[in-house]
Amino acid sequence: MTSTTGTGRGFGTLSLSKTVPASGAQGAWAYDFMVFVGRFRPFHLGHLTVMQRALSLGRYLVVLVGSSRQARSHRNPFRFEEVRSCILGAFSPDERERITVLPLIDRYNDLEWIRDVQAAVHGVVVQHHRPADGSAPVVGLIGHSKDHSSYYLRMFPQWGAVECENCQGISATPIRDAYFADAAAALETWKDALPANVAAFMAEFALTREYRRLAEENAYIAKYKAGWADAPYPPTFLTADAVVILSGHVLLVERRGLPGRGLLALPGGFVGQHERIKDAMIRELREETRLKVPAGFLEGGIRASQIFDHPYRSSRGRTVTQAFLIQLKATEDGFPKVRGGDDAKSARWMPIAEINPEQMFEDHFHIIQTLIAQSST
Repeated sequence: MTSTTGTGRGFGTLSLSKTVPASGAQGAWAYDFMVFVGRFRPFHLGHLTVMQRALSLGRYLVVLVGSSRQARSHRNPFRFEEVRSCILGAFSPDERERITVLPLIDRYNDLEWIRDVQAAVHGVVVQHHRPADGSAPVVGLIGHSKDHSSYYLRMFPQWGAVECENCQGISATPIRDAYFADAAAALETWKDALPANVAAFMAEFALTREYRRLAEENAYIAKYKAGWADAPYPPTFLTADAVVILSGHVLLVERRGLPGRGLLALPGGFVGQHERIKDAMIRELREETRLKVPAGFLEGGIRASQIFDHPYRSSRGRTVTQAFLIQLKATEDGFPKVRGGDDAKSARWMPIAEINPEQMFEDHFHIIQTLIAQSST
């Protein structure tokens, strides 16, 4: 999650007083634009009810799909294009003309996330709002404060706010959990909570290889967490990751096991009980890539380091990692040879510009981008 502060700098046309009288009559909209943010995995009746309310209040609706442009996981199993299709398929053609669905990537930084939200809404406003009198558009943010993940509703004081009640207690999490345990049974149990087009899509997706992989991953995560169920308090895990850069390439591994089997990742792993974090990073790097560079050269090449501690960065539970950017010097010998080892099926040097975030494990794409930016300052 991220954001731009409430000053609206760069987006002054979106500023308005917080309180705007509501009106559902067509032609006398309370808002020019309503904004709805969510992950919508899956899109359910609760989401649909909020959007119908938004369409009754605003001339246009901007739907921002969070956690877009990342690898499939049991928490975010559907890609943006699939979510967009599910959302628009639940509305009539006339309603779809008033709805814009856009992707929103995870930023793990509120300021950046707010900036992305404001930029997305600004783009839609520029496209649709051309009043003859030059008046500023009236923008409203709509949502339901269900839990800690909804605090974004207070991040846009320059916009109006519309709070919605929860629809029949419906939540996406139990639907997903049931779906990956038994798709057919889940779709029967939750049939009244899903629009018909969404249920049809999920039934079709359940026949794919991707569904089987995610169902296996879901079972693995459940078993992994059950192993810590009797702990006196929820555990926090500590890991270390290496971002090794050489001539515009980064060293990546393909994960051998769950979670994230087959995805590209940074070499790294858990810190041992009697290990310093930096030593763990170098050990894991050499074990997983067989990189034939002396430890002293690796440590001397460290140009940046940062802790990544977003509470939900890992599906395995609370996992904090410290990542180190190591800059290697180019030589006439080219790239050092690497090969997969330990938990890595393979290792490779990949051009930074060619990294596909939808093929990267957890937040590793974000880590790479963050440390490269940090090392350049």
